[in-house]
Parts: sequence; structure tokens; C-alpha cells
Amino acid sequence: MSSKPATGAGLRILVTGSSGLVGSALIPVLAADGHRVIRLLSSPGESSPDARRWNPDSGRIDPPGLSGLDAVVHLAGAPTARRWTRAVRESIRDSRVRGTRLLCQHLAQLPDPPGVLVSASAVGYYGNRGAEVLREEHSVGKGFLAEVCRDWEGATSAARERGIRVVNLRLGIVLSPRGGALGAMLPAFRLGLGAQIGNGRQFWSWISLADAAGAIRHVLTDPGFSGAVNAVAPRPVTNAQFTRTLRSVLHKPSVLTVPSLLARIALGELAVAMLLASARVEPARLQAGGYAFRHTELEAALTDLLAPPS
Repeated sequence: MSSKPATGAGLRILVTGSSGLVGSALIPVLAADGHRVIRLLSSPGESSPDARRWNPDSGRIDPPGLSGLDAVVHLAGAPTARRWTRAVRESIRDSRVRGTRLLCQHLAQLPDPPGVLVSASAVGYYGNRGAEVLREEHSVGKGFLAEVCRDWEGATSAARERGIRVVNLRLGIVLSPRGGALGAMLPAFRLGLGAQIGNGRQFWSWISLADAAGAIRHVLTDPGFSGAVNAVAPRPVTNAQFTRTLRSVLHKPSVLTVPSLLARIALGELAVAMLLASARVEPARLQAGGYAFRHTELEAALTDLLAPPS
């Protein structure tokens, strides 16, 4: 059993996926709290006292670099926002499932393992569920993304069996103008070409980048959290509402629609699983555990995120 409580300041925290959208926002938050952040990197080149190396594809990891840790935040995974060829599907799955299993097996073998692992997952776990309100206790859905999320979470079993407190953080659509879904949408919306997808009734469960980092910080240091935790804002919106709100914030009133068939032809399975699927997810455990969201309403979140620098 791990005996380390991951609470207080001055923790040694290992972060994978540190250059990604969420990781790059999380590291300054942890550093501001007085923690030492150690980055586990797969790309060569950077050398610093707080960088460690791993290669999930070959199964190699730097065991000495994992000793003396208090906590781990695992965010690494191949991008999903590209047409899903067979090779891309394998990359999406293997980077999450194989990488997580490798990391957790090494953590479990340490004589003094970290007290907590926060491992990313996604609301894709629930599949396409229409207007059903989805909480952490709901079952896994159907389809490729749901299967990946199920196996991704399952790959943390070695850490859990070792006594490490494991949190599987099911992230929604993370909103930031610097990248992710919102970053990809902005050029078209700023030109007045932003469009509703299909009938627009599919629910999109979103979270601001600040709250994604804040939720990780919250579950990392609160020992009451383990297992699945939905990291989404309390008020999900439909695609039609999202589109209308983003147009309003950008003062672009035109109304366009991309028919479902066209989206399927252009993007294939990606469109079905990520743009047309509906997941109305509720952050039940975060709310019950006292997390104070910075952004609860989409309009206020977008206004804040897209405000010109002061």
C-alpha cells in the first residue's frame, strides 16, 4: 500500500502530456502552489533537472526518474481531431491504453510509490446517449471512443492494486482559444462561417481550460476522490446552443448548418463519434466534493476566454 498523502504544498508531481493544452495550463497552477513539477517526456531534445524520459511505443521508461514522487498526473495521448484511418485509430488507442499500462506498472513496482495518480479519460466513455443525464455511476457506452475510454481507465489497475489512489478524470470538451475544439472552430466563426452540425440537438459537455486545470488540482490534493470523476461544467449545452452562443460572443449573427451527411462524408467516423454524438454529462462528484467552478455558463466562459488582452 502507498502511504503518501498527496496533500499540502511542496509535493513532487510527475506530469505526462505536459506540452498539451491541459498540461501546459496545469503546470503553472501547480508551481504557483509551491509544488515541484517533473515532466515525463517522450520527445528527445530537452534536458533539464526536472525532465524524465519514456517511450510508450517501445515500452521504455526511466525507472530512477519515478522514485521519490508524491503524485502523478497522466495526460498523454495522441490527438483525436483528425480523420480516423486504421493507423490513427491504433495510435489513439495505443497511446492511451498501452502508455497508461506501462506507466502504472512501473509505479506499482516502486518501493515507495506515489500517493495518488490522476489519469485522464474522457466523456466519450458514455457514448452517444441523447438527452440522458449522465453521472459517474452510469455504464460505459458503445462505439470506438467508449471502448478506448473503458480500456484506458482499466489500464490503471496495477496502480490501484498497489494501493495508489487513482482518479480517472473524464474530461469534456476543453475550451481554450489556444487549441482544442474551440481553437479549431474560431477561424471559421470569426469569418462568419461557423455552423451548427446536423440538427444541433446533440449535447456537448464542455469545461473551460482554467476549470480543467482547477479540477485536476482539486482531486489531486483531496483524498476523498478516487475512481471516475466527470470534469465538465455544470451546464452542458446542445450544439445549436453552443453555435449560437459563440456567434453571439463574436458578434457574427449569420446562421449556417452543416448537414449530418456532409459532416460524415468529410470527417468519417470522427464526425459520428465527436461532433454528432450526444453526451449530457453532469459533474456530480466534483460538485459534491466542493469544487468551485470558475465558469458555469457557456456565454460567460466564452466572453472571458475570447476577451482581448488587457
